[in-house]
Amino acid sequence: MIPVMSAKKGRTVYSTEKGRVCPTCGWPVKSCRCSSSLDQAVPDKITARLRIEKAGRKGKTVTIVEGLPRNREFLKQLAGELKRACGSGGKAGGTHIEIQGDHRETLREVLGKKGWTVKG
Repeated sequence: MIPVMSAKKGRTVYSTEKGRVCPTCGWPVKSCRCSSSLDQAVPDKITARLRIEKAGRKGKTVTIVEGLPRNREFLKQLAGELKRACGSGGKAGGTHIEIQGDHRETLREVLGKKGWTVKG
């Protein structure tokens, strides 16, 4: 890591390896840890986007539900509900949920019953 410019306290402000660095936590701005702790409120109307991904997963298919609010508790609860409905594993990310396998039709049904708009 080669610091380009340093602040008075000796912390790295910019790095050629990482780019801009958060002044609060010291992590790169794109993966800042202090902003990830802020949970958004869950809106009344949610538009979820479904997509399939295979790249970087050794040929295995994963269904991704995107466009969800950044709220850890909400995503964790929703991921559990969707995994049970599909009968497969998965995980909750920052603003998305990954379900193992191609379960677009099942997810479209489950999310539609919640009154959400589903695209993809």
